[in-house]
Amino acid sequence: MSNPDSFIDEVTEEVRRDRLFRLFRKYGWIGVVIILALVGGTAWTEWTKIRGEARAEAFGDALIDALDQGTPEERREALASVPADAGQKAILQLILASDPAEDKAATLSALESVANDASLSIAYRDLAVLRRALVAGADLPLADRRAALEGIAGPGRPYRVLAEEQLGYLLVEEGKKDEAVAALTALMQDQEASAALRARLGQVITALGGTVPETVGG
Repeated sequence: MSNPDSFIDEVTEEVRRDRLFRLFRKYGWIGVVIILALVGGTAWTEWTKIRGEARAEAFGDALIDALDQGTPEERREALASVPADAGQKAILQLILASDPAEDKAATLSALESVANDASLSIAYRDLAVLRRALVAGADLPLADRRAALEGIAGPGRPYRVLAEEQLGYLLVEEGKKDEAVAALTALMQDQEASAALRARLGQVITALGGTVPETVGG
């Protein structure tokens, strides 16, 4: 051969190709599986997303149709028949409980159902507890309302500051004006208290004869 180096290079390249081909035949299925998994995963994600959006849209349409019914009784009956998953059922129950003037007992029952459903997120359950304490008012013993509100007023709970506000109002209901002013003033200075809540607390504190802290911004 006039160019032995070139011949050696060509042979070496053929050997590499042969080895690569044998490896591909032996292990190539792994790459195929990976590709199929990626494609399948993407398809599953898209399908799940589309299905979720369709289900949410159907749920929303059913809610609108139910709320369009003429009388409160017809609306309640229509809402009760709307197909829903766990989270959507919580929304349904809260909607059913939104008009205590029509049926206070039914409202409290719906809220209690949400509050006691351990399968729901804590946000739904705590909101139901808060709403139930507000709707029940004096019909529920003060000690029971306090226990319920204290249960959702712990650190990290989604409606902590609103629960603490209601606990302050229970002190007013008990005639403990000074304790109420102290509790509401402390809540006013809480970093998680919204501007609207602070404004509301300021009005109550003033009405009770207290002094709104100057360090709190409006």
